[in-house]
Amino acid sequence: MLQKDQFLSVIRIEKRRAERSQNPFSIVLFQFKDSELIKSPDLNKFLNVIMQNTRETDIKGWLDDKTIGILLPDTDQGGAKRCLEKIAQKNGDIFYSVLTRTYPDDLFEKLLKEGEKLPDLYPFYFEQLSSPKKVQTILKRVIDIIGSLIGITIFSPLMLVTSFAIKITSPGPVIFKQQRIGLKGKRFLFYKFRSMKVDGDDKIHREYVSNLIKGELDKINQGDNNNPLYKIKDDPRVTKIGKIIRKTSIDELPQFFNVLKGEMSLVGPRPPIPYEVEKYEPWHLRRILEVKPGITGLWQVDGRSRTSFNDMVRLDLKYALNWSLWLDIKILLKTFIAVLRSTGAV
Repeated sequence: MLQKDQFLSVIRIEKRRAERSQNPFSIVLFQFKDSELIKSPDLNKFLNVIMQNTRETDIKGWLDDKTIGILLPDTDQGGAKRCLEKIAQKNGDIFYSVLTRTYPDDLFEKLLKEGEKLPDLYPFYFEQLSSPKKVQTILKRVIDIIGSLIGITIFSPLMLVTSFAIKITSPGPVIFKQQRIGLKGKRFLFYKFRSMKVDGDDKIHREYVSNLIKGELDKINQGDNNNPLYKIKDDPRVTKIGKIIRKTSIDELPQFFNVLKGEMSLVGPRPPIPYEVEKYEPWHLRRILEVKPGITGLWQVDGRSRTSFNDMVRLDLKYALNWSLWLDIKILLKTFIAVLRSTGAV
């Protein structure tokens, strides 16, 4: 039986393997009410039942002081159920509750469940394996608060002018609010200046997202082979003012309020719409599960609309792996330059 840290490490590695192989794995958890069971001779009997009714390749370990887990590689929900039934038949007198999860099916189901603002991702994201850079994490939040307040203050005259321009040229609200998925699958309302007509159909964007994620880039390339542009160009839903504020990235300014509320950071991956996540492959999920979304990031400064979706995700994961305050500062400086040049904007 593996100890907790070892078992969590195995889960982490199995997630990566499943993402590459496209084969699911399952976890069966036996949760005991009495932590004193550890000292009971009945526990050894139960462990013997587990060993006799699982495969040699199945991995057993403690998830906490009351929970024993079995990781079942290459096993779907049906396989996990059959394994559980064999163990239950020979259980004896030990009382426990059972939880089964299959990766990635249960993960997608929880992330896409409407109304669940903070989905329970246990046990796939039980806790961080390594302690985060606590001081840097706190400093990042402090920088986010200070930076968003400075941004709101500096750009408030521009935001007022933009609000007035939107209001007098197009009927509807000034601020566009949309549900997005953030860190660990938490849902929040994402703010932008409205750049489209209020009755615009999102079918155009849904088809674009589907083609982008599936890698069918020829269908969405608005440039050429040497200078590709994976963007919806000449979108009929965009207003005249909308074209200007998109080109200059002014439409993004209300996200300073998302940062101030703690839903986003100044730097991080862009938060996806739920119907985008529906199209994800399992490894794509890491971009929203491992780091808080941001206004800008590596994609905006090193790729933007000339990068395929898979390459964008790789940039997001590269950021999550190598994150530091200095990296955030460099990205913010590069973003300022990219906005001035309107690089990749449409």
